[in-house]
Amino acid sequence: MQSQLKEKSASQRIVITGVGLTSPNGNHLQEYRDNLLNGVSGIKDYNIRYIGDTFAGACDFDKLKYQTKKELRVGTRAGSVSIYCAGEALADAGIDLDTVDKSRIGVFVGTTEHGNVETENEVYNLSKFDYDVKYWTHHHNPRTVANNPAGEVTVKFGITGPHYCLGAACAAGNVGLINGLQQLLLGEVDLAVAGGISESIHTFGIFAAFKSQGALAENESAEKASRPFDKDRNGIVISEGGALYTLERLDDALSRGAKIYAEITGYHINSDATNFVLPNNVRQAECMHKALDKAGLSADDIQIVNTHATGTSAGDIEESKAINAVFGDSANTYVNNTKGFIGHAMGGAGALELAGNLLAFEDGLVHPCMNVDNPDPACEVRNLVAGDAVKLEAVDHILNNSFGMLGINSALIVSRFLGE
Repeated sequence: MQSQLKEKSASQRIVITGVGLTSPNGNHLQEYRDNLLNGVSGIKDYNIRYIGDTFAGACDFDKLKYQTKKELRVGTRAGSVSIYCAGEALADAGIDLDTVDKSRIGVFVGTTEHGNVETENEVYNLSKFDYDVKYWTHHHNPRTVANNPAGEVTVKFGITGPHYCLGAACAAGNVGLINGLQQLLLGEVDLAVAGGISESIHTFGIFAAFKSQGALAENESAEKASRPFDKDRNGIVISEGGALYTLERLDDALSRGAKIYAEITGYHINSDATNFVLPNNVRQAECMHKALDKAGLSADDIQIVNTHATGTSAGDIEESKAINAVFGDSANTYVNNTKGFIGHAMGGAGALELAGNLLAFEDGLVHPCMNVDNPDPACEVRNLVAGDAVKLEAVDHILNNSFGMLGINSALIVSRFLGE
């Protein structure tokens, strides 16, 4: 593997040099990692208009760290999450925006959807005034355009390179990272701020839709509500949050002496082309195989597979079939899941779940699944980590699955950086 990487020039290798995140159980990488290792749930009781009492994963980050109160009033929750994550990622990477060419920075943010929160709120407010449209805010259009979260980042930090959002359903976090990598390889940018975010808990529509599908989690306890792979799972816990990363070409990162978390070595995106909602395990397995092929790796080379599994009955079973098809013969591969701790952060899920495993390159630990108290035989996979973390001699390669509605699948492989 390492010799194959050395065949690529340093300008063809893309590395992660900074991470910024907010999650329901942590607002920076080490805190988040510690809570995953220590079984700390971020799921809480939650009440939302028209739905009433339910559960959600809500974030509690310092909104005023990078924004003024006026900017918060004018902007969006998605923009605020994005600005916080971008600011933290740039700081973590040691990027001084006053000393770099900001026209060579790109911002690529994966989202499930955008604008629902603002539109629902405006319609609700308008109802208080007998639907007189003169009370409709003039901020509505810039708040609801699809590029808003990424655009708010560029406005805040004065970044003049390309920015846009990638609508890839719940695969969007991985897709944002893949797009950032591709833009670096094309030479369009020298630094990519990339990943995924979500503000989904602030729209009642998503709760109502999952509830009508019978896919909204119910439980007596908030922290027990999200339980992928468990026989008693009964649906999704909706969450907000996200993670944005700074990505650089290896030669640029080395030239400035940057800390390197990992190298992105493989990826793939494909489509089921079979159903609006129900996943296709054959296409999911194909996606993982293609990512392995691009990385020049075999299944045995992967130490950690982080699953997309959301806690729905069919979804968890289909992904288990896909994992068994790819990794069923690999004794070296361990499988985990993050949504039991934080719920489903939609467009931010893939990027957040990758972050939860990233520090395994340093500590060698595979964080466990949460709430797999009664494993579903239909979801049986080899080396599923439930209960306590597993300590490995070394973690060299991690594969991160992230799938979404309309049958979009993504798999991303990150590898330990061992030098030039």
